[in-house]
Amino acid sequence: MPLETILQAILLTAEKPLSLEQLEGYFPPEERVTRQTIRVALQVLQTACAGQSFELVETASGFRLQTRAEFKEWVQRHSQEKPPKYSRVFLETLALIAWRQPITRAEIEEIRGVAVNANIIKTLLERDWVRVVGHKELPGRPEMLGTTRQFLDYFNLKSLEDLPSLVEMKGLDVDQLPLELLG
Repeated sequence: MPLETILQAILLTAEKPLSLEQLEGYFPPEERVTRQTIRVALQVLQTACAGQSFELVETASGFRLQTRAEFKEWVQRHSQEKPPKYSRVFLETLALIAWRQPITRAEIEEIRGVAVNANIIKTLLERDWVRVVGHKELPGRPEMLGTTRQFLDYFNLKSLEDLPSLVEMKGLDVDQLPLELLG
């Protein structure tokens, strides 16, 4: 059986992205499946996905198979779970953390000009999109916030460098932000 077919089966049933190291762990040493051979097989699989309703995507945590964005309308028809709706304040706070990290809550409030609701930060921490990355050397040692791998995975990003530039974001309708970021 071709390696790319085996990898397709593994990725189709995986609940989260899998790294090259994790994929290598599926094969006993005597099969001599290396990370390099896996990478080549993933490239073959990615090419094979062309014209299909799904695609192979590499995120910060690894590789996953997912439905292409253009099929969203049909997939959502059978989904029991409605996609989450995020408030403008929630998205602004997340965007500031992503583009300006590490950043403190006070710095977010200074930029936005209003207080940040504690529930927004709590929700971002609970979703594991944001984490405390340290404490600023100021009185009270405020927490500095940064994004996580789960944030990158959710938005199909390999790294923070894949975030759109602020210039690209300037003309974007904030009400459409979740749809744009999700493809």
